[in-house]
Amino acid sequence: MSHAFRFFRAGGFDQVRIDTAADLLALKELDQKLWVALSCPVKGIEFDTRTLALIDTDKDGHVRAPELLAAIDWAAARLNDPALLAQQLAGVPLAAIKDEAILAAAQGLLPAGGELVTVDAASAAEAEYSARALAAWEAAGGAVKPLGEATEAACAAVAAVREKLDDFFVRCRLAAFDTRAGDAMNASDDALKSLGAAALSAAHADIAALPLAKVPTGTQSAGAGATVPLGAGSDSGINPAWGQRIAALREAAVVPLLGARDAVSESDWLAIQDQLAGYVAWQAARPAGLPPEAEAVRDLERLARYVRDLLPLANNFVAFRDFYTRQPGAPMRATFQIGTLYLDGRSAELCVAVTDAAKHAALAGLSRICLVYCDCFRNEEKLSIAAAFTAGDSDQLMVGRNGVFYDRQGRDWNATITKLVEHPISLRQAFWSPYKRLMRMVGEQLQKIAASKAAAAEGKLAEAALGVGRKVDGPPAAAPAKPAAAQQAFDVGKFAGIFAAIGLAVGAIGTALAAMLGGLLALKWWQMPIAIAGLMLLISAPAMVLAWFKLRSRNLGPILDANGWAVNARARINIPFGTSLTQLAQLPEGAERALTDPYAEKERPWKVYIAIAVVIFVALAWWTR
Repeated sequence: MSHAFRFFRAGGFDQVRIDTAADLLALKELDQKLWVALSCPVKGIEFDTRTLALIDTDKDGHVRAPELLAAIDWAAARLNDPALLAQQLAGVPLAAIKDEAILAAAQGLLPAGGELVTVDAASAAEAEYSARALAAWEAAGGAVKPLGEATEAACAAVAAVREKLDDFFVRCRLAAFDTRAGDAMNASDDALKSLGAAALSAAHADIAALPLAKVPTGTQSAGAGATVPLGAGSDSGINPAWGQRIAALREAAVVPLLGARDAVSESDWLAIQDQLAGYVAWQAARPAGLPPEAEAVRDLERLARYVRDLLPLANNFVAFRDFYTRQPGAPMRATFQIGTLYLDGRSAELCVAVTDAAKHAALAGLSRICLVYCDCFRNEEKLSIAAAFTAGDSDQLMVGRNGVFYDRQGRDWNATITKLVEHPISLRQAFWSPYKRLMRMVGEQLQKIAASKAAAAEGKLAEAALGVGRKVDGPPAAAPAKPAAAQQAFDVGKFAGIFAAIGLAVGAIGTALAAMLGGLLALKWWQMPIAIAGLMLLISAPAMVLAWFKLRSRNLGPILDANGWAVNARARINIPFGTSLTQLAQLPEGAERALTDPYAEKERPWKVYIAIAVVIFVALAWWTR
């Protein structure tokens, strides 16, 4: 290589440094396997869409590596000093322009003494030239419309049958030239016989390939005297595959231009085309291309944008420098970060635009990053995003929760969670997850037991109420007392069994706790905290190890690939960097905090009671030992 590249390591891989114009110009020498991305979408990212559209020369909605390299070479060839590409100016200085046509356009835009053509000024001039050229073209169209607004339909009808009519009249002239050609110019017997075995329709390709009409074989009727019938009936003599198009030609062009007639001769056909030739030429001159001075203004706009935008685009394409080198709290600069989501006491800064959440999640889920999909609304506008949560926990992240999304322009959007892709968020969450699951399971079981007991009690109250009603309504002797006593004895036995079962469970739990406590008491006092910490770590270790492996393998690539990027590297988001992408709520430095809550629930000091009981139990155990 003629250029010595420099690299920096971030995200677990080496990325090229693009600091100077020399770095930018030498990118064509850099092996594309070392590029972080090879393609990015034109829409859905935070970058000037007009600049991306100019670079996207094939207009397929993506900027690819060859197009970026071509844009760099194009800009360098039109500057006196390519070093200007690394200065990220707001436009292009007049003294830096090398191309004479672009320089003349710039001189025409700048006021006296002006030195810099800004991107805004160049864009406004390009839009003005384009509008002016379009207005001039539209004004010229009024003189070439012989049928007014119906001229376009007449041209379309002529274009639909032009080749077939030209073919017919050439066949007629050949038949007039040599009588032996008459039969050869018409459909052969073999061609007609081959149609007999096929399932036919008026639009059949083999039928459409036959001549438009039967070619006359007489010398007088052939040649210049031949005509094409314009009838629409089945006996018109027109090939059935072309009947509707010939009828459209008659109504849209022949009758309005030549008057009513049953057939069209070759001279009539040429006259129709002559009358519409001006309109056809005017349509071909529509300013998709621009006059030379307008082309120069467009090139001026392109050059001004490239001077401003090529270096930051390369640092978000060839490398993800603007993503990996940003300091926490600093303004985000990566093109794929479209804003910040505030939700659940956190701010998530890795937010990407999404068009189809289900389709995006199918691939983005492979990133092993906890993703929250939200629909965002602002007045009549709607935006869908995927936000990565990389700090805190997921306990309160659920479909339906609301937050606020701020885009890069500072506008606020109402955001509602519509979908979750759950993955570990932090090691702290993984440590406490077994205990949270246990508490959740115990709580659910206690709720089920309480619900069943409440239902049983309500049933017994209903039975009792029903019995009282029967006693009141029925005869005195209708309800003897003995069955009620039997029922009461049955209920007592049932509840005795329930209480016995509960007693056994409590006893088992107490035995286990006593065994654990006995083991702890057998230790020295300084060994007890270590044993408790070891027990907790033993319980949490499997979840933490699994979470650690997943957190270390988090990959930005699938999230961007699901948006149309072609990420060419394993762009990892490790634990420290991931933590910086999601900010947790923190009190400002120097803030005062009152810990007394006047509305806090009045709680009994159970912790104190338990601590006293443990101390007494330990003392008694030590005394009796």
